Amino acid sequence: MKGGKSKAAGGSKSDAKLAVKKGGGKGKAAKDPNKPKRPPSAFFVFMDEFRKQYKEKNPNNKSVANVSKAGGDKWRSMSDAEKSSFVKKADKLKAQYQKNLESYEKGESQKAADDNSEVEESDKSKSEVNTGSEEEEEEDD
Repeated sequence: MKGGKSKAAGGSKSDAKLAVKKGGGKGKAAKDPNKPKRPPSAFFVFMDEFRKQYKEKNPNNKSVANVSKAGGDKWRSMSDAEKSSFVKKADKLKAQYQKNLESYEKGESQKAADDNSEVEESDKSKSEVNTGSEEEEEEDD
């Protein structure tokens, strides 16, 4: 039993490293699918256009990494004057997002008030769906 103790001691250390911590936290809140998506930055507006151009020039390229790397290199080499058109587009998208977000928040605050008054009614309107599998089992017996 030369290696018995060292294996047991080593095994418990590695088990401790591999142990998964169970989080007792509440976790993330569910995302609302109706909430407006954040607007893209000037770089991502540029990348949308750049991807189209890159695919036309390199139709055989299947690597996303190559497109991203080439786009990043080109963005860094561009002057502020060249980037300004993309910055303007991003600013317009951001302004539109702000408007959408405000209307979303106003609608949500009204929805929350409406939901509180209709809680009892919505519970009554729910019905169970019968798949018919229970009836078929009874007929087979």
